[in-house]
Amino acid sequence: MIIASARFARRRHLAKLAAAAGISLGALAWPTLAQAQASGDEAATASGGGDIIVTGSRIGRKDADSVGPILTLTSEDIIKSGTSSIGDLLQKLPSAGVSLNSNGTQGTSYGASSINLRYLGGAEGSGNRVLVLVDGHRWVDGVGQRGFRDFVDLNTMPQGMIDGIEILKDGASAIYGADAIAGVVNIKTVQPFDGLRGSVRAGITSHGDGAELGGKLTVGKTWDRASIILSGSYSRTRAIRTDARKLTTRTLVPQTAVGNNPNGLFILPGLANNGYFGTAAGFASSANPIVLNPGAAIGAGNLADNAFHVGALPGDAYNTQAQGIYSAGPSERYGVYGRFDYELADDVTIRIDGVYNRRKSNQLFSPVLLDVGGTAGTVRGFAIPNNQAYNPFGTANGVPAANALAFGANSAWRIRKVMTDVGNRNNVQDVETIRLSVGVDGSVAIGGGEWRWDVFGSYAKNSIHTMAENGINYDNLFLGLGSPATCAATAGCVPINLFAPMTEAQAAYIRYTTREYNRTELYNAAFNVTGNLFDLPAGPVALAVGYEYRQNRGFDAPDAYVNAASRFLASQYATTTSQTRTATVGSYDLHEAYAELNVPIFRDQPFAESLELSLAGRYSDYSTVGNKVTLKAGVGYRPIEDILFRGTYSQGFRAPSILELYQGARQTSFQGNDPCNGGAAANPGLPGCAGVPAGYNQINYNLNGLIPGVISGNTSLKPETADTFSAGVAISPRGVRGLSLTVDYYKIKIKDAIASQTPTQIMQLCAVRGGVFCDLVSRDAGTGAILELLQGAQNLNSITTDGVDATLRYDFSTGIGRISAVVDASWLHSFKTTAPNPAGGAPIVDERAGRGDSPRATYPHWKGQASLGWTGDTADATLRARYIGPTTDVVNAVKDARTRSIVYTDLEIGFAIADDAARFSLGVNNLFDKAPPASYANAPINYDIYTYDARGRFLYASFSVKM
Repeated sequence: MIIASARFARRRHLAKLAAAAGISLGALAWPTLAQAQASGDEAATASGGGDIIVTGSRIGRKDADSVGPILTLTSEDIIKSGTSSIGDLLQKLPSAGVSLNSNGTQGTSYGASSINLRYLGGAEGSGNRVLVLVDGHRWVDGVGQRGFRDFVDLNTMPQGMIDGIEILKDGASAIYGADAIAGVVNIKTVQPFDGLRGSVRAGITSHGDGAELGGKLTVGKTWDRASIILSGSYSRTRAIRTDARKLTTRTLVPQTAVGNNPNGLFILPGLANNGYFGTAAGFASSANPIVLNPGAAIGAGNLADNAFHVGALPGDAYNTQAQGIYSAGPSERYGVYGRFDYELADDVTIRIDGVYNRRKSNQLFSPVLLDVGGTAGTVRGFAIPNNQAYNPFGTANGVPAANALAFGANSAWRIRKVMTDVGNRNNVQDVETIRLSVGVDGSVAIGGGEWRWDVFGSYAKNSIHTMAENGINYDNLFLGLGSPATCAATAGCVPINLFAPMTEAQAAYIRYTTREYNRTELYNAAFNVTGNLFDLPAGPVALAVGYEYRQNRGFDAPDAYVNAASRFLASQYATTTSQTRTATVGSYDLHEAYAELNVPIFRDQPFAESLELSLAGRYSDYSTVGNKVTLKAGVGYRPIEDILFRGTYSQGFRAPSILELYQGARQTSFQGNDPCNGGAAANPGLPGCAGVPAGYNQINYNLNGLIPGVISGNTSLKPETADTFSAGVAISPRGVRGLSLTVDYYKIKIKDAIASQTPTQIMQLCAVRGGVFCDLVSRDAGTGAILELLQGAQNLNSITTDGVDATLRYDFSTGIGRISAVVDASWLHSFKTTAPNPAGGAPIVDERAGRGDSPRATYPHWKGQASLGWTGDTADATLRARYIGPTTDVVNAVKDARTRSIVYTDLEIGFAIADDAARFSLGVNNLFDKAPPASYANAPINYDIYTYDARGRFLYASFSVKM
């Protein structure tokens, strides 16, 4: 909202008051606990008469609480949070579910950060059902490794542009359009002011890692008809390694199984496919090579290379975490923000905003697990001749030709080895974000009343260059293992030794770096009008109407060599260890129109202090999925001034994203057991197994237990639809000043939820039902082996969740200063997904509340935060606690399968300097250095990286100034 010149002077005055209040009172509020009232002077003046506009409505009103449950974060809260990312800060909300954050090395965050309210978004951020806005307008979707994303990456926003955040925990599709099912996060940018604001922050864990350094500087200047803001920010975070923490170093073995600690595996020519050279105890690390004398017993000794793998197929128990990869990756971000406001005429103002942000990040993974062999059983086609220089059973190593072993291309041999010599896989991202927007707003008198209008247009783009370092070039590996004559005749070829530590020349020859690029773009235009239709005894009937146009585009350029045909290997083999995929390219546009009405029914009556009714409707027309109408109704009732009863019913929807619609086919692999093992004769009740030969076993064709598959988009997807109901009470007793209590119940039901069936479900559907259900499973006509399994998004599930949020706050003054106590809690009563049953019959209902038995998916019944703050004349202190309740870890069926609860405790002490013009603070997050609770479901990282803290105790100091 843009304010004309008469309002610039008032803003300067309010800014000074806000600055003073922010320093003296800001320390009292634990971030995310402050219950929203007004959203600043801009909102207060937006509709005239002191009415307030908050997130969730486009109409100003006297009673902002009636809109719904809203939480507000101020700039002071953000500074005092002890975090370097607003995403990490928002994820501490009790109502937030698993979200991408700075711990995301073991998932697919790749440096991105997301917000997931009510647990309704995916663990990896996809399918997010939270709408993220900036000053009420949409932000462009994120980008990532292996293609772009379908959610907003909060790390693409410069820290210096952010003045506050409002979080509406209620459905709002009728107000803002698609995606606002679980709620809305509205980022508020810096408003015009005179002066300078800056802060700097540095911190490090008590383990000596994870160091952070950041700062921002914002300057503002206002004139009679204009204002300008310039801001810059910088943030740098160092890595945390898995071998620096006990939990992420040890191997967790489910208590339902007998453990072992294997170190290596290879299968020799002539042995059965499941034959091992080694035992469960494994080989000792390199000392004396094992001596093999053909025809004689194996002599005592050790492998020359300790990077081999051994384990019960298809499992694997090599502890890569102990080798020192990242549990939290490093990142560096810097950004600039500029804003210019100019009064074109009386009550007509233009606003121009520009954003540039750049993020560099990387994640260190374990080395490639190489798995090569002959075609018999492994469908690989590699060969190691008996005269290859490094064949330990060949003539080059002194074995007589008559007894020498050749690893033939058509033999059943296999070597599986962790490629430590090549190095840890390192995924690197370089992300650039630009956004330009122009807005014009003003007012016009119609029928004796003022109608405000605004026009907005923006263009935004996220682009990323990625590298996946230390992969394996299969073509070069084939040459280096193959015929010595062919290798000698090929320029640059280096003979490869898989049986001992490689030389750097060998590693360099087979090492490959995958390079890719992708981008997302957003074109947005909107027009809004707000005013009063007529007056009722209780007040004016207010109307907001508007139109919006959006176009979303996505473009992806996979690595050309990775996706090229192999020069030497069978068609089932790619050129590198990177996943092959086709490009994802697509776009859609939409036109929307909405109307919102606020009707005051009663005010200042003996039986009602106030009663307001809110109605909203939105029509959306997508180029991809057609049109959709969503409605919302809300009521706010105050029987007396102290008590507000509020309730809403809203319809919501989420349109399929570009990624879900147009994702290019990506080659992958799955682990699972083929229900047709044994062949058709052994499974007479499974029609989908017809034609599978007797004795068939999938593991004979994929010795590592992995089944090849393809993931792709689905252009037949429909929109998700949702019904949201909420009801609550807000109590602020006049007799106890500073005391407030809010309690809100919510229930959300989503139909046609977009999801993908698991590989096991797809195989079961094919086996049990046959016919069209086997279209997703491609088998070899002769052997019956699964050649390809197609997995794509479908309108598959329904989701139903309900729970209660409660906030208790008490602020009061004493002789030694002001005290503030806040408790914020969220109770997840139920979270059920309902999916089709592959075997037919009743659908499968999965209750997730209270469980944490899936990787990166923890659903505790209880989460909460509490804070106790004190502010004196020249100092302040805040003690905070964050609670995450216990969950059930089904993978661990012993000791009642419980994952323990945890309480994180934070402490900050601040000192005012130079008459509150500056502030210096010292703080510690996770004061007692609590390690995350161990979770077998999240092995090998051993805890849910998107719910718990990887750092441990973190100490920091900050300095802020306002002039």
